[in-house]
Amino acid sequence: MSGTSPEGPVLEVVLVKAGRTKIRYPARLLRDDGTRLAVRAPWAGAGVRDFGFVRFEPGDVFTEYYWRDRWYAVKEVRDGAGALKGWYCDVTRPAVRGGGEVVVEDLDLDLWCGVDRADVRRLDEDEFAASGLAERDPEAAAAATAALDELERLARGDGFAGLLE
Repeated sequence: MSGTSPEGPVLEVVLVKAGRTKIRYPARLLRDDGTRLAVRAPWAGAGVRDFGFVRFEPGDVFTEYYWRDRWYAVKEVRDGAGALKGWYCDVTRPAVRGGGEVVVEDLDLDLWCGVDRADVRRLDEDEFAASGLAERDPEAAAAATAALDELERLARGDGFAGLLE
């Protein structure tokens, strides 16, 4: 689904995991400087997803940042009233944009950073270990682990403001 409107073009965000499309959803392109692109989309999941430390639910809005030269994506999450919930970060291969799509390959590792940055959580390290990426593609596994470490440093440091401006 691609198109344009006065607000900007609509792209499809395609999240691939283990060679299969995990989710696909429309998002409004906010900007693309050739290296980093930003899109905005409503929560694309079915119903509520309660992680225990944050709930994603209908009405939430995600401003998502993807890079063509970094192994992660950062998603700023706000509720329907605009209040910031925090940042959900996916470790991915660098994004590819083409044909009205932004395609990213999810590498299982994630990071959550709450609004006050006191709640920083590394997620799904067990899934990453079980994925076998380290055996199949050691260089990609090393890049993924380094990306998660970088995201945690940013979250525990000055946050993502400088990265997302």
